[in-house]
Amino acid sequence: MSAPPSRPRTTPWVRLSDEELLKLRFRDLHLSVDHSVIQAHVNRLYEELEARGLKFRPHVWFSEEWFSPDGVPGIAVPFYLAHPRLMRLERNIMGEVEGGNARWFMRILRHEAGHAIDNAYRLRRRKCWREVFGPASRRYPDRYRARPGSRRYVHHLGDWYAQAHPTEDFAETFAVWLTPRSAWRKRYAEWPAVRKLHVVDQLMQEVRAQRAPVRNRDRVEPIEYNTRTLAQHYRRKVVRYGQYRRSMVEGMLAWLFTEERPRKDAARACTVLRAHQRELVDAVSRELALPRYSVREIMLMMIDRSEALQLYVRGSRRDAVHVSRWLLERLASMYSQGETPHIFL
Repeated sequence: MSAPPSRPRTTPWVRLSDEELLKLRFRDLHLSVDHSVIQAHVNRLYEELEARGLKFRPHVWFSEEWFSPDGVPGIAVPFYLAHPRLMRLERNIMGEVEGGNARWFMRILRHEAGHAIDNAYRLRRRKCWREVFGPASRRYPDRYRARPGSRRYVHHLGDWYAQAHPTEDFAETFAVWLTPRSAWRKRYAEWPAVRKLHVVDQLMQEVRAQRAPVRNRDRVEPIEYNTRTLAQHYRRKVVRYGQYRRSMVEGMLAWLFTEERPRKDAARACTVLRAHQRELVDAVSRELALPRYSVREIMLMMIDRSEALQLYVRGSRRDAVHVSRWLLERLASMYSQGETPHIFL
C-alpha cells in the first residue's frame, strides 16, 4: 500500500499574495521532495516497479518543468507540484496545473519513468529497441502529425503522443506496460502496437536482475540552485506556451466543461461521453465521411482525458451532448486535415 501523503512543510511564503510570491527566487522556496505532497506518488511508482520485479528506482527532484534528461536515470518534476500554494499560483497564471491530481500525476510520472529506465540501461542502443521504435537519433520535432486511426502506437498521455518521436513511443509504451490493471495484452491484442508492448516486456525481464550501467544521481536544473525569480519564469512560460498552454484536446474539454463541480448533482463529463459514445461517433463519422474507427479513437481520448482531468458538465446533459458533438466534429476535422498539437512534455 502507498504511504499516506506527506504533509507540506510549513513555509513562510504560503500566505504571500501572488504578487509577493512572484518576487521570490526559486532557491528561496527551499523545496524538498521528501517533505512535499508528491512523495506518496513517488513511493507509489516505486511500488509499481517492484511489483513488476524491477529494482530500478529513478531519483526525483524539483525543477521548472517535467523532463528526464538524456543520460540521467531520473525525473524532474515541476516545482509547483510541491505545495498547494504553488499549484494555486500555477493555475492563476497558466489556467491549469499539469499533473495537478493523483491520476494525472501518475500518468506523467510513469511516462517519465520510461525515459529514465531507457537512460539507465541504454535500451535505445539495443537492436530490438531500434527495430520496433526506430532510431532515437531522429530529429525531435516541434510539431508532429498525429494519425488517430493508427494502431501502431499505444495511447497513454493523449494526443497520440507516442507518434511524436521514437523515445516518446517507448516511454508511452512502457507507461502502458507498467500501469496496474491496464490489461494491455487484451486491449492491444489485435493491434500492431502489441509487438512493442511485448518487446518492452521482454526488455524488462532481461534488465530486472541486472545492475543498471548508468547509475548517476545527477539533477539537471534543480530548484535549489536556481536564482531566477518566479516572475521571470512565468514571463518566459506564458510567451512559450501562448495559446498552447495545454494539449489541443484538454484545452477544448476544459473550455466546454469545468473542473469545479457546479452543483451536487452535476454529472461527470466522462460519464456523459461514455453514455452517448456510439451515437456521437456514428453521427460525426457520417457527417464528415471519415472512418468510424478514427472518430472512435478521438472519442475515446476525449473520455480518457475528461476523466483524468475530473471534469464536470456545466448545464444539462442535453447541452453536454450537443457541445460534445461539436467538439468531436472539430477534433476529427482538425486531425484529418493534419493539424497537430505542439510538444511540451
